[in-house]
Amino acid sequence: MQLIRMFSVLFLAIGGLACGQPHVHYEHKVVLRDSVNKIAPGPSDPQIQFAPLPSAVHSVAVDPTLGYFVGNLGGGVYWVTDGSYSNMFMVSTHGVIVVDAPPTIGHKMLYAIGNTTRLPVTHLVYSHLHADHIGAASLFNASHPIIIAHAETHDRLAMLSPLDPLRPLPNVTFQNNYTVSVGNQTLELSYHGPNHTPGNLFMYASAQRVAVLVDVVFPGWAPFTELGVADFVPSLIAAHDVLLTFDFDVLVAGHVGQLGTKHDVLQQRKYLEDLRDSCAVAIKGIMMDEIEPTVAANPGNAWATAKPVFRVASQICADNTTSRWLGVLGAVDVFAFENAYRMVNALLIEYNVPGPFSVV
Repeated sequence: MQLIRMFSVLFLAIGGLACGQPHVHYEHKVVLRDSVNKIAPGPSDPQIQFAPLPSAVHSVAVDPTLGYFVGNLGGGVYWVTDGSYSNMFMVSTHGVIVVDAPPTIGHKMLYAIGNTTRLPVTHLVYSHLHADHIGAASLFNASHPIIIAHAETHDRLAMLSPLDPLRPLPNVTFQNNYTVSVGNQTLELSYHGPNHTPGNLFMYASAQRVAVLVDVVFPGWAPFTELGVADFVPSLIAAHDVLLTFDFDVLVAGHVGQLGTKHDVLQQRKYLEDLRDSCAVAIKGIMMDEIEPTVAANPGNAWATAKPVFRVASQICADNTTSRWLGVLGAVDVFAFENAYRMVNALLIEYNVPGPFSVV
């Protein structure tokens, strides 16, 4: 009881975000700790071999000489990928609209556009603030494009702009909705709250039935580490339902070398819900003898008291979830522990599923 009280006090000290939120109940199958694949939680052996990629992974072939692939989505819309990152541009009668400028693609983006049209880039849209998606934006400075982003993206970049000229500040911002119209092309931008990060935009080319949402869905693959470094997990999961309200055939997702469909959105939502439910069961099922050795070895060290709870719950959740998704999504085992760890944190402080940190 004293140990549980210690956890409760610690949770109240570091988990104030959960105060006042309704308790969320999850039903899930019983965890079988000895019948699942074990996922290494720590630094990996450089020679470790992960599970083979399933058939859901069907990345386009990137010409090694060019280092990029350009796909024609019809109606003047093109997507560009280097196999790891992807973005989009639209060719209109009066100029080019570009969405994002990943530095891994870098100058290749200029080549891709230049080999498609002689028209200048007149508009550049930032999906969100992260440098891995807009860190090459300065390459378009020569054409002086209008840079468009959510107001939250502008405000955060403004704190960094003296240090990062590679991401010029947007000169057009908005709060809820904005329509980019250039010549005969239209791109609708909308904001539905934080998910991957505050300011992350939903983008939609209705005439071509193409949607763009970056760092939320990873078509054919499990999410990147820590659920794609998610800012707010409940809204990350809800973003899937928002995306499905758009009438699209093709999704440009910002990562991996393949396009997405509504099936990919539904599949990943199912994976995230399974991960959430599995982690909730793991949190509630932690046994004191699993964490007592660490507590006993570190008297008075509150951080050392909390760490085994996060570690044990994340490991159990990772093991069980991975056993169900291997062969369904690509690389589900690679960041299994990190994704479970982010979900455990979300359950504790965002969903208010406290487990051993319950009110006394």
